[in-house]
Amino acid sequence: MKNAEELRDELAQTFAQLKVGAIKPSEAAELANLAGKMIASAKVQVEYFALRKESPRIEWLESSND
Repeated sequence: MKNAEELRDELAQTFAQLKVGAIKPSEAAELANLAGKMIASAKVQVEYFALRKESPRIEWLESSND
């Protein structure tokens, strides 16, 4: 996935699949875990730049509409 917006869309699809029983709860949990790691990684990047008083462009956090 190219950005956080796509990650949200993918998680919404995973949730819908879980609701109808198309995937196992363990699969959904693992996808959610990986998504959390992606978000945590982006958070570290944002915090690093904030400490350096920089405001670079982080493409993964931008929507595809930008």
